[in-house]
Order: sequence, then structure tokens, then C-alpha cells
Amino acid sequence: MIELVLPALLVGLLLAAIAGPLGCFVVWSRMAYFGDTLAHSALLGIALGFLFDLNLSIGVIAVSSCIALALTVLQGQRFIASDTLLGIMAHGTLALGLVLVSLMETVRLDLLGLLFGDLLATGFNDLYWVLGLVLVIGVTLYFIWTPLLNIAVNQELAQAESVPVGRVRLLFMLLLASVVAIGMKVVGALLITAMLIIPAAAARKLANTPEQMALMASLVGMAAVAAGLALSWQADTPAGPSIVLCASLAFLIIFSFARRKDA
Repeated sequence: MIELVLPALLVGLLLAAIAGPLGCFVVWSRMAYFGDTLAHSALLGIALGFLFDLNLSIGVIAVSSCIALALTVLQGQRFIASDTLLGIMAHGTLALGLVLVSLMETVRLDLLGLLFGDLLATGFNDLYWVLGLVLVIGVTLYFIWTPLLNIAVNQELAQAESVPVGRVRLLFMLLLASVVAIGMKVVGALLITAMLIIPAAAARKLANTPEQMALMASLVGMAAVAAGLALSWQADTPAGPSIVLCASLAFLIIFSFARRKDA
């Protein structure tokens, strides 16, 4: 039992810990739809990973990074609205991934696991690469925290203060792409955005500073992972949706408490 649950729990906690501060920037910058686009493109990364015999996580990171680069370039154009562009890329990459997977007759994939996560199938080998990736993301985020915060507050003012807005935003998008690769295993392609947004939205009601909000978002996410895994184990429910459900319940409780407190 320990060998089954422990690596799943640790991987989930690592995801929640790093998704917390990143999710805060997603909420502050209103980039939820961008997160959905990266998450939907993850299935295409899985399909290409099988097609070219690559590690699936590398395939997801590669495709998500390419999508992030493309969006960075295309969002500067004026021939189509940004939300329309995101919708086209999100559903186009998801559809392409599903078509490629259906054409691979020699490969058997658990589509439900890819879309909604298969955390209990996580082993200690997964834990090691997730830990390494989370450390890289955390260190990178530490060094770009201040310029990223300046951009989230006022992009024009950040540009006036010589902040390299384009490079910082691109680096942040690449960090999000890496988190999507981790989240595929934990909550799946369709639910990873929820793990970015819901704990951050809940923490917003509890924090007074950006740093407090980032910390609280990580703690809310980690509590949701622990509670979701316990629910999954006891009630035999899917781990990924159970985690997101617990995060949603935490948001409702915190939101209700905050409203009573304000009243």
C-alpha cells in the first residue's frame, strides 16, 4: 500500500506546491484560457512522443513549449482576437492529438488516464524527474518573480522601467508548459488548469501580499491533493477529479468564510 500511495502523494504535493505561485500569475494576468490551450496541446505531445519513440513527458514539454512560442509571436498580430486564437489552437491541437492516437493501432493508450489523470499509477521513477523539474521551475520563478509581478501589475509601466517584458512572459509560459507535463500524470490534460486557478483564487481571499497569496495557494493545493487522494482511496473514485473536487470545495468554504468576515 505504501509503495502505491506514497509516490502518488509526493508527486501530487510537488505539483500543488509549484502550481500555487504559477497559478497566482495566471489569475492576476487573466491567463486561464492560455493555460487551457497548453493543457489541450499536451495530448498532441503524448501522441508525438509515441510516434517518434520519445519520453512522453519530453513530448508534452516540447509541444507545449512550441505552442507557448507560437502564442507569444501570434498574440502581437491584429488580424484575429487573442481569445479566438487561443480557442483555435486549444481545440485544434487536442483534435490532432486524438486523431493521431486513433491512428496508432499498435499503441494502446488509456485516454481517460491522459485526460483526467492516473496518479495512483505513479512510481518512484516518476517522482525523481518530477522533483528535478519542480526544482528547476522553482529556481527560475524565484529569479523572475519581481519582473513578472511588475508585468502583472502594469505591463506598460514595466516596459518603461526597462523590464524585458517579452522574454519574461515567454519564460513564464515555458514554466507553465513544464507544469502541464507534470499535471498530465496527476490530474490529466483537461483538469490541470483547475489546479492552477482554483487554489490561487481561494488564496486570494486569505492573503494580503503577493508572496502570501503564492504560499497560501500552494498550501490549499497540497491540502486538496491529500484530501482528494484519501477520497479516491476510500470511495474508489478517480484521483484527478477527486483532487479538483476537493480544491473546489476548499474554494467554496474559504469564499463563504471571507464573505461572512467582510460582512
